[in-house]
Amino acid sequence: MPAIPSWLLEPLWDQFAALLPDRPVYHPSHPLGCHKPRIADRIIFEKLIQVLRFGCSYESIADCTCGATTIRDRRNEWIKDGIFADLKIIARESYDRLVGLALADIAVDGCITKAPGGGDCAGPSPVDRRKLGVKRSLLVEGKGIPLGRALAPASRHDSPLLAPTLDQLNQIGPLPDDITVHLDAGYDSQKTRDELDSRHMTGDIAHKPRSTGQ
Repeated sequence: MPAIPSWLLEPLWDQFAALLPDRPVYHPSHPLGCHKPRIADRIIFEKLIQVLRFGCSYESIADCTCGATTIRDRRNEWIKDGIFADLKIIARESYDRLVGLALADIAVDGCITKAPGGGDCAGPSPVDRRKLGVKRSLLVEGKGIPLGRALAPASRHDSPLLAPTLDQLNQIGPLPDDITVHLDAGYDSQKTRDELDSRHMTGDIAHKPRSTGQ
């Protein structure tokens, strides 16, 4: 099943394809003809749309048409060309124009992922024998469309990442006057409520279990 319907995917591809630089036509030159041809940009584009739609990893969307390494390599190529950031903007703005983002309700939550290659945000993971990991704090709108994320070492608590995660809304506009932020019990603190109040947002926060005592 495609990440988004074809009637939405096609205009997205048309806009992004217009940004791609011209490249020479590939002609295999190896005498045995064993060099693999370049994976089509359209295939990589659809894979990256899946990442934007579901917030998933490259490994989880890799298949027989395209491996995770190829997706990363093409992503890096498009970053170098200065067009990768446009993909996210085109996808989000087109979806908002044709379908509409449900911004009156948003949700924030964190998860820990592996980071075997390290990186600036990697740190010891408390759930994976202190191997390197990354905490991803994800922001989604009311229908589950990812809007942005904040990264930190795996040992960081979700709550301090709320502010930089909500800052991702600065890239989107206009926003509704009344926004409800849905959070789990890990955010049940006065600091969280003060943060939401400062942004004129309403918090729908699950409560931490209270000790009843004996």
